[in-house]
Amino acid sequence: MTIEQHIEELRTELKNACDVTERREIQAEFEMAQAELAVITAEHDAEPPF
Repeated sequence: MTIEQHIEELRTELKNACDVTERREIQAEFEMAQAELAVITAEHDAEPPF
């Protein structure tokens, strides 16, 4: 599963979460995944062209 797929899955889980505690846990994981994607994107953009 790609990080983008994981983010979409978490987004869906957030929409369907009924419990406040579950929602907070999913939100935290969602934010971590978004941060990870931002790092991956920044690293990719920083690579010198070959």
